[in-house]
Amino acid sequence: MGGAQRNARNKKKQASAVAAARGTSSDRNKVIIGVVFVVLLAVGVIGGVLLTNQAAGAIPVVDAKSDYPVQRQEGTVVAGKDTAKTTIDVYADFLCPACGQFEKLYGENINEKVSAGQLKVRYHLLPFLNSMSSPEGYSADAANAALCSADSGKFPTYFASLFGKQPAERAKGYDDNRLIELGTAVGAGPDFEQCVRTKRHVPLGEAELKAFTDNQALVGSQGTHGTPTVAQNGKRVDIASGGWLDQLIASAG
Repeated sequence: MGGAQRNARNKKKQASAVAAARGTSSDRNKVIIGVVFVVLLAVGVIGGVLLTNQAAGAIPVVDAKSDYPVQRQEGTVVAGKDTAKTTIDVYADFLCPACGQFEKLYGENINEKVSAGQLKVRYHLLPFLNSMSSPEGYSADAANAALCSADSGKFPTYFASLFGKQPAERAKGYDDNRLIELGTAVGAGPDFEQCVRTKRHVPLGEAELKAFTDNQALVGSQGTHGTPTVAQNGKRVDIASGGWLDQLIASAG
């Protein structure tokens, strides 16, 4: 075999060796990439489960300390003593962002006035934005659950807790299971779960909404006013001023 032939054969062997080495390296890289992908996927799944669990989590309870009588009168929840010199009606929707802001600004102050025997509040829970959650129905379900909590004597804390974890419009609110979980957390009685699941008080909320929207003194002739609305003796109260509640209490003498 001549030198030229030997050189050609050696080059061919070297090329084959390089190709084999490259193939081995490529296969090894594929294995490594595959392992890394599986690990990352596992981490992602575990992380997703952790995030889901954290998102679900325990429902936060806002402890609205109350030592005053609370009773449900059809679709209205009456909180406070009959001897209170000032009575107001509060119309609210648990999905309404402005209602959530109203509760943040005035909820604690209202509760203090009721506890002090200066104020009685008639709460009207309206499913105004019932079509604005995803899935639809949160406003009605939350109103129903709040009325159920009034039957159990736990309304103040339940009411405050729903607003304390208020969903955004077009987002998902608590489903029945979570509403019941919150009821358990605040100490609602054994009938609470059935009350929620059977939608016992949903018709009362719908009747409250109709009565509100039919009242031009509250919604205006063009229906321009919604929730939150505060009224006294059937007339709207201007809540634009931060001192509106103190002014009502002071004017009662």
